[in-house]
Amino acid sequence: MNELVLLKLGGSLITDKTRPYMARHDMLADLAAQIAAVRARGSGMRLILGHGSGSFGHTAAKEYGTREGVHGAEDWKGFAEVHYQAAQLNHFVMDALHGAGISALAFPPSGTVIASDGKVSAWETTPIRMALANGILPVVYGDVAFDEVRGGTILSTEDLFQHLARQLHPERILLAGLEAGVWADFPARTRLLNGINPRSYAELRASVGASHGADVTGGMESKVGLMLELVQEIDGLEALIFSAEEPGNLARALIGDAPGTKISA
Repeated sequence: MNELVLLKLGGSLITDKTRPYMARHDMLADLAAQIAAVRARGSGMRLILGHGSGSFGHTAAKEYGTREGVHGAEDWKGFAEVHYQAAQLNHFVMDALHGAGISALAFPPSGTVIASDGKVSAWETTPIRMALANGILPVVYGDVAFDEVRGGTILSTEDLFQHLARQLHPERILLAGLEAGVWADFPARTRLLNGINPRSYAELRASVGASHGADVTGGMESKVGLMLELVQEIDGLEALIFSAEEPGNLARALIGDAPGTKISA
């Protein structure tokens, strides 16, 4: 087994998105331990980890409007501040991975990615490929990026995964958050969707809600839309939106046995 899996730890999962700059350290430690346990089984699965910025990057980004574009001196001050806060959270993530005995290497988008009108346009992924080949866990995260149209912008983890998926052709994309999956009746949360495909989603789109708290990169609707786009474009790709708040769910998702909403073509 040598499948490639892209795993995102959502900002709502690893931070308290209603309280600025508040990481959930106990959660990070538990998630890292689950990743380490699955890797220790020696399945041969190759994993790329991504994480959101939660109440770190999003709080600063909302204050400065960074995603929409960066032009004047005050905007560039905000650009640097968003990067600083996103890097602070990444530091906590890397600490948790190191504490779990995982050899990991962070790839900050601000230093490696060029965007064009809010989308990745250039990214040399050879270092990520070489990390994978040598058993190192590559870590990417929501961060600022210089943009050929907007001057600067913010790229979400999903934006980064979109590019990586097209370059590396993973078998699975796992989006771990607080929600059990995609609800047909958000915010009532009485009807969880087990699966979504392009035809079923067209009928349900109006019911899919947005995220709670500060979020400038889009809520659940944008995540589902992007995953649907990718599963139709990349043969054999499946995505899963699930809750990693439930004990052991992240490990179950990694081995292909977690509840949630599966997205497929």
